[in-house]
Order: sequence, then structure tokens, then C-alpha cells
Amino acid sequence: MTEVLERLRDAQNHHDLDAFVTCFDPEYRSEQPVHPDRAFVGRQQVRSNWAEVFAGVPDFQAELLRSAHQDDTGWAEWHWHGTRPDGTRLDMRGVTIFGVRGDRIIWGRLYLEDVEGGQGIDQAVQHLARGSE
Repeated sequence: MTEVLERLRDAQNHHDLDAFVTCFDPEYRSEQPVHPDRAFVGRQQVRSNWAEVFAGVPDFQAELLRSAHQDDTGWAEWHWHGTRPDGTRLDMRGVTIFGVRGDRIIWGRLYLEDVEGGQGIDQAVQHLARGSE
């Protein structure tokens, strides 16, 4: 499991699209539970997605902060960052949960979001408890 995550990270950091896509099974299933309309099946969509990321964020870097695994399931905490052509920063953090068979990822659940500032814990708890009053 650790080897697959490290290959994935290294391919991202070298912007090696072929090596990146090879980490995934041809029938890979992706879900983003917080964004259900972003689900897809197939390695070709992985290629399309990441070709755009590498082109749009030429200094994209992935930091694998922590990982753990049990049997064929692995959890990884990520920090993705870089600069878009218009100068705005990409700064995302979150977790992926991957199912692995052999040396390929067969399914994934992604929980990565943009890093936000401006709301302290009191405001966040009030929003959680009361919504947008």
C-alpha cells in the first residue's frame, strides 16, 4: 500500500502523467462524497483530469503528510499546492481513502478541499449549530 501511495505522489510531483495513470486500475471508481456529482469510473477520466491539473498548475506539488493501511484499504493525508497561470494559489488539504489490488488503485473516496481562512472556531460552531441565520 505504501509503495502505491509513494508512486502516486512521485508521479504527481514529476508531472509524469503516464506513471500517474498507471497507478490506477482501468476500471477505477472515484467518489467525492461531499460532491456526489463528481463521481466517475475509468482510468481515462483520471488521465483527462490530471492532464488539466498539470497544465493549469505548472508547479503543482503533492505532499503525502501521513498514511495508514489495513489489508487492501489505505488512508492518506495530502497537501496539494501550486500556482495557477493567473497567479492565484492552489492550496488544498484533505484525505483520500483508496482500495488497492496488487499495485493498482481500484477505488477511491476523496475528501480534499480548498484551505480557507477568515472563520474562527466560534463562527464555525455557530454555523454548524444554527445554519445561516
